[in-house]
Amino acid sequence: MKSALIVIDMQRDLFASPKHDADGLVERLNALGRRIRASGGIVIFIKHEGLPGQPFDPETPGWQLLPDLAVEPGDIVVGKKSCDAFLNTDLVDVLRANGIDRLVITGCASDYCVDTTVRSALARAYATVVPADGHTVSDRPHLSAEKIIAHHNAIWADFIAPAGPAVISRCADIS
Repeated sequence: MKSALIVIDMQRDLFASPKHDADGLVERLNALGRRIRASGGIVIFIKHEGLPGQPFDPETPGWQLLPDLAVEPGDIVVGKKSCDAFLNTDLVDVLRANGIDRLVITGCASDYCVDTTVRSALARAYATVVPADGHTVSDRPHLSAEKIIAHHNAIWADFIAPAGPAVISRCADIS
């Protein structure tokens, strides 16, 4: 299987507020990206794009990826305007053009953009892997980040979809 590592919304604006294990996540994603590239796969960075003068305005420094995230010259960037990285983007075209049949979905925020993209990938029958330690979120008033992450990992592992549920693994166990 040819894999694509999908890295969602690892942008400066989103990390202005504390995220669970943000530094550890960046290290794990960098290592995972190296392994995916070495196995002949690709890395796709998904960046949320807002309107001028609003959050995620592409003309602002906050729209940029985190500075410690390893971005290589052959990596691909796909812009999105909703929580779903597939909706009204060229992500499917990029996947087809590169012969991708397995997605490894990671990034920020577990309960919004990562969740929506995982569900959308599963609905499109992609073999989908989600590293249990490959996504993050902030604490919410009603639930801690750790609980949100654990909840979503459990939901994705039991999700009814054409290609089956997502495989939940750890970043270190994926290549």
